[in-house]
Amino acid sequence: MKENTARLTSLSHGGGLLAGIFLVLLNSLTAPAQQKPPFFSLPDTTVKERVWMLSGTTAVVYGSSLTVLSSAWYKGYSRSSFHFFNDAREWNQMDKAGHIFAAYLEGKYSREMWRWSGLPRKQQIWIGGLSGFAYQSVIEVLDGFSYKWGFSWSDMGANAIGSALLISQELAWDEQRIQLKFSSHPKSYPEGPVREKADQLFGHTFWERTLKDYNAQTYWVSVNLYSFHKNSTWLPRWLNMAVGYGAEGMYGGRDNTWTDAHGQHHDYNQVRRIRQFYLSPDVDFTRIRTRKKGVRVLFQVLNMMKFPAPALEINSQGGVKLHPVYF
Repeated sequence: MKENTARLTSLSHGGGLLAGIFLVLLNSLTAPAQQKPPFFSLPDTTVKERVWMLSGTTAVVYGSSLTVLSSAWYKGYSRSSFHFFNDAREWNQMDKAGHIFAAYLEGKYSREMWRWSGLPRKQQIWIGGLSGFAYQSVIEVLDGFSYKWGFSWSDMGANAIGSALLISQELAWDEQRIQLKFSSHPKSYPEGPVREKADQLFGHTFWERTLKDYNAQTYWVSVNLYSFHKNSTWLPRWLNMAVGYGAEGMYGGRDNTWTDAHGQHHDYNQVRRIRQFYLSPDVDFTRIRTRKKGVRVLFQVLNMMKFPAPALEINSQGGVKLHPVYF
């Protein structure tokens, strides 16, 4: 079983790209001298001081977060020689959706950060966009040396998809018309062995459950309608339509059987593991116009989450539900 979503999402703001940093430093050495622009401006040409500042900051955050992860997350688990682990069929691929989302989100914020450097547009895109893939690749290598987990090629493929979605849109449109978002809602479990198993797998606190409980999570592909019809006079700039994916009924990676700490075997395979698909309107906060920089930053943060709205659900058991408000 792999529970990478919690690690990757909680550390998503700490991404950096080591190879990109060296590329940035090399370019900065040849950048011409210039008058310093206002601190919060986005310059049209490379600002060497900003390049060095961003490079140093990302290197420190990148290295320190991985060091903390290596000592904290893997503490208490046996180490092993490097090995592979095939988890492609686990958790109804909810963990893979988490990898795609985390790589996309890390790349998105890193790309936004590098706008401040004034580097040429394509360099910003590639350095920022690949940061999520690079960061998660190192984590995957650490998993490869952990007895409990292992290096997963399907995880790497999911990481690549997330970064590719970010980079391709920036290169083609210089904007994110199709965004990945996340939502989660509290999930209750019946008293007894199921509750104990859920606590073991997903934690006890609100934040642990939010980040770890695959039964409570939904991942969204949110498309901005106006960006594809910019001549429209009636479409709001902020209106998106989102397609979501979730799952429920999962008490283990592959099935609903387990043996507890007392050696007692539990079989809950009568609980069906269901895939859920959603269609719902959404809001792209970054397209709401404002002159206040602080509000724009807030909108960037809010935009990682799906806006609560009515949703149509179709599940793998043929069920159809209309949720008045779904998050």
